[in-house]
Amino acid sequence: MLELDGISKGFVQPGAGRLSVLDNVGFSLERGQTAAVVGQSGSGKTTLLSLIAGLDKPDTGRILLDGEDLVPMDQDRLARYRARKIGIIFQNFHLMPHLTALENISLPLEIGKADHIRERTEEMLDKVGLGPRRHHLPSQLSGGECQRVAIARALVVCPSLLLADEPTGNLDIATGKRIAGLLFDLVRDEDTGLLVVTHNPELAGQCHTQFTLDRGRLVT
Repeated sequence: MLELDGISKGFVQPGAGRLSVLDNVGFSLERGQTAAVVGQSGSGKTTLLSLIAGLDKPDTGRILLDGEDLVPMDQDRLARYRARKIGIIFQNFHLMPHLTALENISLPLEIGKADHIRERTEEMLDKVGLGPRRHHLPSQLSGGECQRVAIARALVVCPSLLLADEPTGNLDIATGKRIAGLLFDLVRDEDTGLLVVTHNPELAGQCHTQFTLDRGRLVT
């Protein structure tokens, strides 16, 4: 479902030359499989996630999702493809503050002009246990509830791949464990591949496999 082949990425630093962030990274992930990307700060984890999400392009290599290479796509095609195929969960939730829980979740469906928007949104609200909070704004929700909304929003389009960047990083330990359990349950129910970047060894240990980055290189 996801295949990375020879991914390298670097940046030019004024006065310091070129900094290599990722060096010949490659791995694959099957639909329904869960994987964690771990490593020390600065190892390239967030850059890797941005490349897979299509938010940036590698210097070399291929990123195949459901058999299509994201790297040569122009921005318009990439945006449409990402909207259909990729769900993203951020550490800081990134909810629209003026939209209710229901409206935040339905937003990707509205943008994609999907069918049965209300039904699918209500279904995801119930799955994350926020039916009674559907008309609340993010400012009226707890951190755990905001992350539930973010998870529902990412999964509402039935993506092939779900990307999560430290999804429990801003939550207390008990809430983080509940959110992690919910995330893995939903990924299994929706038959979605999950790639999660985390410093949390307990969260990483719940995944089928782990990929470790060390100074931009994949190590075993």
